Amino acid sequence: MSDESTTPAEPDQMDDHVDEHAGHVHVVPPWMLLAVFGALLVLTIITVGVTAFDFGRTVNVWMALGIAVTKATLVALYFMHLRWDSPFNGLVCIAAMFFVALFIGISVLDTKEYNVNFQPPPVTAARPLE
Repeated sequence: MSDESTTPAEPDQMDDHVDEHAGHVHVVPPWMLLAVFGALLVLTIITVGVTAFDFGRTVNVWMALGIAVTKATLVALYFMHLRWDSPFNGLVCIAAMFFVALFIGISVLDTKEYNVNFQPPPVTAARPLE
């Protein structure tokens, strides 16, 4: 039995035998990460600022959800490196978000079926009025 496979390669031999898939790392320039961080901060400030105005409950909720989706997209694309990753991973991420939205949507549709079934007891002489 030969021990050649267990001996470490010499430094000059390691450079010649580089595996293409071993280093699957995408280095993002710091300026881009800082720009995304700045965009996330601005969007957070906008989210807080929007709460000071009353556009109606529905519009406020949709504005907050829109900003949250934008921030989540920035995080997924740049900090999770989906922008430079395989398109299949992006498809899996989008499919997962679709199913989460579908499950939440089905749950929200069912909330109309649950009505509060409480009626206060009638005021009687046994219970004094306040």
